[in-house]
Amino acid sequence: MALVYLGLGSNLGDRVGYVQQATSLLSGDDNIKLVGTSSFYETEPWHFKTDNWFVNAIVAISTTYSPMELLHVCLRIENQLGRDRKNESGYNDRTIDIDIIFYDNQIINETDDDGRELTIPHPRMHERAFMLVPMLEVAPSFVHPVLNKTVSDIYEELDDPESVYLYGTRII
Repeated sequence: MALVYLGLGSNLGDRVGYVQQATSLLSGDDNIKLVGTSSFYETEPWHFKTDNWFVNAIVAISTTYSPMELLHVCLRIENQLGRDRKNESGYNDRTIDIDIIFYDNQIINETDDDGRELTIPHPRMHERAFMLVPMLEVAPSFVHPVLNKTVSDIYEELDDPESVYLYGTRII
């Protein structure tokens, strides 16, 4: 079974509820076992303008799904929880977003038959405090397979790591 880290985020409606529902739907799948979860963080939107702050978390799972199969499971859950990617362009408000951050220590660049691209590790996770701070709780010594640095080291290299806790406030 592969060890996978997923980033969950919501900034519409019952944000905490959507993150909890996504976690529940993931763990209810016979091919997925929930291994751990971070606290929930309320975070400012990143790279787009909206008044709706996000609730973000990281979940660790073990799975028998291939990376592409897991992507399709995540997309199905997003759809089930009201996200419509067909009408999206760029960054938008969303009921739920599920990103595959790491899949074991694999480096993956694939495209499915529908043209969906899958890049693992997540190509911008090292820039995003809202991913790094919860990852510090779940897997601080996990080594990024491209950067060859631990999550803790990547966090320390942020421009101002101490300000991250102002940016991301633990809410649960």
